[in-house]
Amino acid sequence: MLPRSTRRDFLGRTGKLTGLAAAAGWNAALGAAERAPALELSTFSAEVTPPLGHALMGGGIAPAAKIVDPLFARGIVLRGVDKPVVLVSVEWCELRNDAFARWRSVLAEAAGTTPERVLVSCVHVHDAPIADLAAQRLLEERRATGSICDLEFHERAVQRVAQALGASLTASRRVTQLGVGQASVANLASNRRYLLPDGKPTFGRTSSTRDALAHAAPEGTIDPLLRTLSFWDEERPVAVWHVYAIHPMSYYGKGGVSSDFVGMARQRFADGHAGVFTVYASGCSGNVTAGKFNDGAPANRPVLAERLARAMEEAWRDTRRHPLQSCAFRNVTLRLEPRSTAGFSLEELRQRLRNDPKPFGQCLAALGLSWRQRAEAGARMDVPSLDFGPARLLLLPAEAYVEFQLYAQQQAKQPVITLGYGECAPGYIPSERAWDEGDSNLGDWCWVGRGAEAAMKQVIRGALA
Repeated sequence: MLPRSTRRDFLGRTGKLTGLAAAAGWNAALGAAERAPALELSTFSAEVTPPLGHALMGGGIAPAAKIVDPLFARGIVLRGVDKPVVLVSVEWCELRNDAFARWRSVLAEAAGTTPERVLVSCVHVHDAPIADLAAQRLLEERRATGSICDLEFHERAVQRVAQALGASLTASRRVTQLGVGQASVANLASNRRYLLPDGKPTFGRTSSTRDALAHAAPEGTIDPLLRTLSFWDEERPVAVWHVYAIHPMSYYGKGGVSSDFVGMARQRFADGHAGVFTVYASGCSGNVTAGKFNDGAPANRPVLAERLARAMEEAWRDTRRHPLQSCAFRNVTLRLEPRSTAGFSLEELRQRLRNDPKPFGQCLAALGLSWRQRAEAGARMDVPSLDFGPARLLLLPAEAYVEFQLYAQQQAKQPVITLGYGECAPGYIPSERAWDEGDSNLGDWCWVGRGAEAAMKQVIRGALA
């Protein structure tokens, strides 16, 4: 079943056109769409599955022992207004620091655009690579036992994606309409934070748990809606992006490379909509998991996938189409101060890199150093947004907490589709309340200090202005 046609966008709440004014509005809108510069879209996909033995989740879990399903980078190139814009979702855990910059620069060259107009987001599945080239070089220089990524494999993966992008430009499609839809996702997302019987908050509701209290507690702060953005050539759908805010793991850590339940859901939707290029991207979900509804049993992975796939279908049916006349790009920059609490200074991180007996401890130190050195040099992160008119798309960095996605939706009159996991170097980007309440997840995978909430909100307002 296809979404409602463009004609419905000019109907009132009663669903009726009234008089000459309504007819004139309809004709004027169609005329404007016909006169608008033609936008073109091309789609590309390339496999980025790591080889067996490659580190997964930055060395924090067992390395790749088998390929449960292949991993892909899937994206689109929009051309026709100013310089091309690239959107790509990578089924890896994270891209950080110079690895993130490398993806943007190589894909920008392939698309004939500039790096800030390349919006790269990771899905954040854990049975997948993390890439941080400077951190890996630090480990190799110290002859550490920990490993984050294979530098040669990373470059091959980037070049493979760039080649697919470049080839796609010869098969561009005209796009005349933008589709926007949404649907509630039932029994899937829950906040890490929930209250104990004595009223105190705890933060241990991870991706899976068998704790009865964690299952019984309310979902907490989440964004319950999956949002869908689609591109159309008149009545023909060309590409669709589904975005939902949840840590995308059912179970992980045993060496089985996989895109997990979100990849299964994407494939189910694609199988049911032949000819529609389908992409899934993760929203801001640093503190959102499936823990309330997931006990970690392997049999639960397809159950979670079905719940997400069902929401994709409902959002597709809910989609309303609008004339696509422009794609306005905006970029603002963000400065997040590096964390200064005990254990996070440059010297302490260097000591940990030298002396930590655990391989993952060495990796954490190298990741912290890579970010800290860049932050100390005054680096700022790009926060890009696209204004399509009927909807906006915003890319935020790292493991931003869901509160920032909800805040972004409050700042614009039209729907805002927010992607998380852009530049992932800062790790968790929490709210101030998380610091105040002692969020236990901020022990090691958070390289920014207090004050990030105010900086994030300021940059969101600027990106959506």
